[in-house]
Amino acid sequence: MMMTKLSRNFRLLSAGAALSLLMMAAPSAFAETPKDTLVEGFAIDDIITMDPGEAFELSTAEITTNSYSLLVRLDMDDTSKVKGDLAESWSVSDDGLTYTFKLKSGLKFASGNPITAEDVAYSFERAVKLDKSPAFILTQFGLTGDNVAEKAKAADAGTFVFTVDKAYAPSFVLNCLTATVASVVDKKLVLEHVKAVTPDADHKYDNDFGNEWLKTGYAGSGPYKMREWRANEVVVLERNDNYYGDKAKLNRVIYRYMKESAAQRLALEAGDIDIARNLEPGDIDAVSKNADLATTSAPKGTIYYVSLNNKNENLKKPEVQEAFKYLVDYDAIGATLIKGIGEIHQTFLPKGQLGALDENPYKLDVAKAKELLAKAGVPDGFSITMDVRNNQPVTGIAESMQQTLAQAGVKMEIIPGDGKQTLTKYRARTHDMYIGQWGSDYFDPNSNADTFTGNPDNSDAGTVKTLAWRNTWEAPELDKQAKAALLERDAAKRAAIYQDIQKKYLANSPFVFIFQQTEVAGYRKNLKDFKLGPSFDTNFVGPIAKE
Repeated sequence: MMMTKLSRNFRLLSAGAALSLLMMAAPSAFAETPKDTLVEGFAIDDIITMDPGEAFELSTAEITTNSYSLLVRLDMDDTSKVKGDLAESWSVSDDGLTYTFKLKSGLKFASGNPITAEDVAYSFERAVKLDKSPAFILTQFGLTGDNVAEKAKAADAGTFVFTVDKAYAPSFVLNCLTATVASVVDKKLVLEHVKAVTPDADHKYDNDFGNEWLKTGYAGSGPYKMREWRANEVVVLERNDNYYGDKAKLNRVIYRYMKESAAQRLALEAGDIDIARNLEPGDIDAVSKNADLATTSAPKGTIYYVSLNNKNENLKKPEVQEAFKYLVDYDAIGATLIKGIGEIHQTFLPKGQLGALDENPYKLDVAKAKELLAKAGVPDGFSITMDVRNNQPVTGIAESMQQTLAQAGVKMEIIPGDGKQTLTKYRARTHDMYIGQWGSDYFDPNSNADTFTGNPDNSDAGTVKTLAWRNTWEAPELDKQAKAALLERDAAKRAAIYQDIQKKYLANSPFVFIFQQTEVAGYRKNLKDFKLGPSFDTNFVGPIAKE
């Protein structure tokens, strides 16, 4: 869809009217987006909820990071450190258990309500008591619904005190607080939208902590405020003039749902969008040759993998798991499907993080795979399904694996779906195989080590829903090692522990790691200060301006 050139009067329209014109305008050779509006083409079909206490999807994290504040954030100038966001300063007690944060003065939410330590405490409490997918990032510090009010509390209006259960490496604790689940919500505003709930097996408390409202509502204080989300269609952000930091340069940001790379490229060339976020290698080449356009890239801590659900009797066999690692044509995938947007990487820690192992021992070897399948008692193969989000490069990788698995007698049926459909099924543990991506929840090796090894309750009723849990897999010894690494304050020794875990993991796990993402975006050259960050929640739109 193209758009006519918009008059200066467009900038006086409300966001709703502006959006309507953007979505409906007729084709023209003179298309351009408004000077005060950034429009991104983005595959945002994975968004399920906008509640930061519940959201656990990559696209949602980008919206959240631009619309909510945290106590601390990753330092973009040195990602081994964090810097204050709401927090002016912080200190750690001598015993390593108590973290005291002093808030900056004069802070306000987008609503105009003051930001106090009570809001921080309530945000921690509601995330823990909601107990949604990302809650484990906080509960791993010993927080429960029963003790969170004491362990995460306001000492006064400007002082928040957080008490953990063990003397962890401080960098680990602080990195966890950069995760989107630690976003600070406007307590007063949320309480106005709380819904009463009758306690039952699924609801321990008598209210929903505003969860139903926050699925599509907003109660933050970031540089932009979320105005609207329509599933598989659009997200609209508006500048928050109450923001305490550097004000956003543009009045609004619109994320338009666009799945196909070619459609994003054509819209970018036409001026219908300012940024294309999901370009495939061929379209990246075309954009780079256009004098009006440019590309930018950044290594990302996002890993693409295939997982095998151990509920399936064939897939739970170690020999089958290793056989599948020999039935991926890594060289072909690297040369075509991920050219320019990633590099082959076969372990769970991404390059750039402490302890990452840079070893890729697997190559396509059908004969070796057949030996392993015979050893597993399935010499003639078997039939299996794979749930695949219907976009690239995962669709192409799934199709490639379908062909290489067939060479060893394994018949794989691809079940396509949008991001919400495939994620919902995956989280319910009802898949056979799943191909997806995982970005670290915080910039610390434990984020990936924990989710790929930890599984304290492997029952369907388990509440710690790590990736190991989703695939019904237990690795108690590796999990024990990962937990020990949290208490190791010597960085070199800590790195060695993670490297040992990864080496053991390579041959004996139900995860086939394919590649690490290099995020690439195409954009119009009239944009200023557009950059991609090192993680999925560090793509900031506040600094972006237009010439």
